[in-house]
Amino acid sequence: MKKLYILSLICLTVFMVSCDKKESLQGYLVESQEKSGFVTVDIPASVVELAEENLSAEDKAIYKSVKKVNITGLPAKNADGGAYEIEKEKLKKILSDPSYKKLMSFKKDGNNIKVYYTGESEAIDEIIAFGYGKELGIGVARILGEKMNPAKIISVFKNANLNLDVDGVNLNQIKTILNDKK
Repeated sequence: MKKLYILSLICLTVFMVSCDKKESLQGYLVESQEKSGFVTVDIPASVVELAEENLSAEDKAIYKSVKKVNITGLPAKNADGGAYEIEKEKLKKILSDPSYKKLMSFKKDGNNIKVYYTGESEAIDEIIAFGYGKELGIGVARILGEKMNPAKIISVFKNANLNLDVDGVNLNQIKTILNDKK
């Protein structure tokens, strides 16, 4: 009976330790879909293929490395009761994990943008853009793929000249900030 008790205690301890409550970016994106005030967009790669007729053969190959794009954000007009600060700190904590390597960061007109990646520098699996500013709100975009090259992906999106507008939020505003960074 004592052996059974000890074995049960060991199993319970292992179970408790294995249930890590560490938040993940995937979990955050899923959780945000249920939260009031958030804007969430999931774009499968098949939608991006609609712009392929304007692309070179090399650009088409780069597009094929992208599998999915997830975007979620809390516009400033929807952030009440300290939600902006709470969500910003959650994302900062998630992205402080060493598996996310910082690619670049910059500030423009009170807005902060940080770009991270996972994988190897020449074969990236995930690109994450995290931005926040008290006037605009907070948002995160995640591009999932296989062996992506960030410089080539940015070039493809510039060449495609995509005009994205989601729930009245013109995503080309991000492009303006990036172009001013040059």
